[in-house]
Amino acid sequence: MPRRLIASGSPFEKTIGFSRAVADGPWCFVSGTVGFDADGNMPEDVARQAQNALATIRQALESAGFSFRDVIRARYIVSERRYAAMITPILGEVFGDIRPAATLIVAGLIDERMKVEIEVTACRP
Repeated sequence: MPRRLIASGSPFEKTIGFSRAVADGPWCFVSGTVGFDADGNMPEDVARQAQNALATIRQALESAGFSFRDVIRARYIVSERRYAAMITPILGEVFGDIRPAATLIVAGLIDERMKVEIEVTACRP
């Protein structure tokens, strides 16, 4: 299967030069995804941001023929340590049974409105 670039319509895809996801053979790599909603707004609530990011990731995976069940690696970045506890229930709803290898990092994000960024790698057998 040839390499496919998956777009989500983010204005940053062209400006920065990235794809929301890249599918190559049995692999799908989803770029770091933040919590903008469908209208391009960033909610204040970190839990809502996480939900929005996961919805965008789900759409990217499905566009490439994958699903959350195919996720083998996840990286979560929060801008403040206290946000980790606020997003873990949401992450558990999606990944609780899948249990990918995961890392949670506390780091500054590119825009101060951003509180969480999520990146995943999926692989189909």
